[in-house]
Amino acid sequence: MGIDLATIIGLILGVIAVIIGMAGGGTSPIIYVSLSSFLITVGGSFGAIMIANPMSRVLDMLKFFAIIFRKQEHGELKLIQNLVSFSEKARRDGILALEDDLESVDDDFLRKGIQLVVDGTDPDIIKNVLNTELNKIRDRHDDGIKLFDTWGKLAPAFGMIGTLIGLIAMLTKIEDRSAIGSGMSIALVTTLYGAFLANILFIPIKNKLEDKDKEESLIKEIMIEGILSIQSGDNPRILEEKLLSYLPTDKREAIQQESMRE
Repeated sequence: MGIDLATIIGLILGVIAVIIGMAGGGTSPIIYVSLSSFLITVGGSFGAIMIANPMSRVLDMLKFFAIIFRKQEHGELKLIQNLVSFSEKARRDGILALEDDLESVDDDFLRKGIQLVVDGTDPDIIKNVLNTELNKIRDRHDDGIKLFDTWGKLAPAFGMIGTLIGLIAMLTKIEDRSAIGSGMSIALVTTLYGAFLANILFIPIKNKLEDKDKEESLIKEIMIEGILSIQSGDNPRILEEKLLSYLPTDKREAIQQESMRE
């Protein structure tokens, strides 16, 4: 598990591009700094997030942030090789022989599935148990995806609220020219904050979490297929081809070439 450089580089590039764009107009970027606009957009939208979600999900926000900066190597090649190895051993020595390898299995999901096979559990029950476990994992992922999806919609909305507040402040003191400038500033800068946060942070985070959900779900589906095939006594070579079919063509070819080199 390493650092997801795409997330870090993308975030830095996005912020720098906006700052350079601000300075490109011949004015100092400092004019875009407004505490009032920040409080309306960030504070207001965060308050709405707390209303829309249970406290436990809000407290998990930092965990969701951390996920997008981590690059998790799922090791598809190693996983498929392990499942094929389990299949070969089960056909050669019997299903019960797999119990000796359970301690070497790091993934809890895979270990649970192999244990069910060793225990002689009915295939339909194994499939239901593992699919239920997978659905629970997806539900946890959905918590983060929905949270940032909602925040991505709320931030621009509170930017518009800030715009209305600024316009109202400006219109109530329409005779005072100095008040017109400050009111219009809040109106426009708050809209800018809302659009910036939604498009450089919240929506991209939601999309990144969706991608990571798909990646992990695919790995779990490969495990389920491998576990059920081991129990049914499929030929290890057929099992390998079946598991490779879950992967995109380019990754499948890369894994096959790496496997041949080994």
